[in-house]
Amino acid sequence: MKRRRFVAGAIGTLSGITLASGQARADAPPVSRTQGWQPVPAPGSTPAAQLRRIAAAGPQLAWAVGEEGRAGPSQGRALAMVWNGSAWSKTDLSHLDYAGRLSDVAGTSAGAAWSVGLPAGNASPLLRWDGTTWREAEFPGKGEPGVRLESVAVGPDQRVWICGSRDGAARLLLGEGQKWRWLEPLPVASASLYRIVLRAPNEVWVSGDQASGGGWSGLVARWNGTWTVLPPIAGARLSVSDVHAAAPDDVWAVGADAGVGGPPGRPGNPVLAHWDGTAWTRVQPGFTVGALSGIAADAQGRAAWISGWNYQDQSRSTYLRRDGSTWSVVRGPANAAPAPYLNDVTPIPGTAGFWSAGMTSPTPAPPTAAYTERFGT
Repeated sequence: MKRRRFVAGAIGTLSGITLASGQARADAPPVSRTQGWQPVPAPGSTPAAQLRRIAAAGPQLAWAVGEEGRAGPSQGRALAMVWNGSAWSKTDLSHLDYAGRLSDVAGTSAGAAWSVGLPAGNASPLLRWDGTTWREAEFPGKGEPGVRLESVAVGPDQRVWICGSRDGAARLLLGEGQKWRWLEPLPVASASLYRIVLRAPNEVWVSGDQASGGGWSGLVARWNGTWTVLPPIAGARLSVSDVHAAAPDDVWAVGADAGVGGPPGRPGNPVLAHWDGTAWTRVQPGFTVGALSGIAADAQGRAAWISGWNYQDQSRSTYLRRDGSTWSVVRGPANAAPAPYLNDVTPIPGTAGFWSAGMTSPTPAPPTAAYTERFGT
C-alpha cells in the first residue's frame, strides 16, 4: 500500500518564536547572502517540473533527477540533469524505454552514478550514468509486476544499494560489480520504504512508513547483515522521508505527519525526531505546518542541514541548520522563486558546500519549474 504524500501551497506569515534548548530556533537570523544559500538556474525542463533528489561527486560533478511535463494528477516524464562545475544541463533520456518519474540518484564518480524510478507499466527502471548519458541496467526482477525501486545509495567501494519492494514485501537490492541479488525481506508488514542511506560499507539505513491502525507511522530500520527495526515513530499518518545515522545510537529522522482528515493536498506537520539508542525524542522544528524532506551531513558525518517547506511562509526556501545541540531555522535567498519547495539536500564532497533541489512552487502544475540552491562553494 502506497501512502499519500501531501503537496499544497498558500502564502502566509511566520511569526517569530523562541524555543528552548533541544528544539529548533526560529529566532536565529538568516545566513547572509554572501555566505548562505544562493539560487542556481536549472534550465531546460518542461513545466510542470520538479527535482526529487540530488547527489554530488564533488564541486565539478553532480546529478539531479525528477519529472517534467506533469499535467494535473498524472505522472510526468523522467527528468535528469547534470552539473559540470559551472552550469546545470538537461540530459537526453529519449533513448530509454521508460516514461515515468525518476525518484532518486546517487554517485561517487563520473562512471559510478545510478538512478531509479517509479514504475511505468510493469517497469521500475535502474539507470547507470556512463559519463555521458544514462543507460538502462539489468537486474533480477526487472519488468516484473510489483517490483518497485525507490531509492539508491552508492558506496566508495562502488557497491550499489537499492531499497524497494518485490513479491509484496519491502526489500533491499544489492549490486556488486555485474551481480545483483535481493536480500531478505524487511520483517515489517505493510511497509513502504522511501530512502536508503549508507553509513558504512556493510551498514545501510532505510526510512519510510508502516501501517498502523487506520493510518501509518514512521519507519526506520538498519541492515548490517540482518535487519534491526527501530520502534515506530507514532503519528496519525506519519512518513519518514530521510534518515541520518551518525551512530546506531545517534539517528535523526525527518518527514511529515499528514494528520487525520482534510481535503487532498492538506498541509501536514513537519516531523523531526532523534533516536538515542533507547527511544525516539520528538524535536520541535521551529514551524508547525509543512514538511521536512532531507538531511545532509557535514564532513565529520554529523547531521548538519535539513531541507523543508514552511506552509506559513513560502516566500523563501526553508532549512534547519544544526548549531551544537540545537537546530535553527534558516531562510533561503529572497526573490529566487515564487514559492520554492525543497525535496532534498546533499553535501558536496571535498568542500564545505551543499546542494538542495526541488521546484519553484509547492504545486506541481505549470508554470512550476525545476529548482536548485547551493550553499558555500
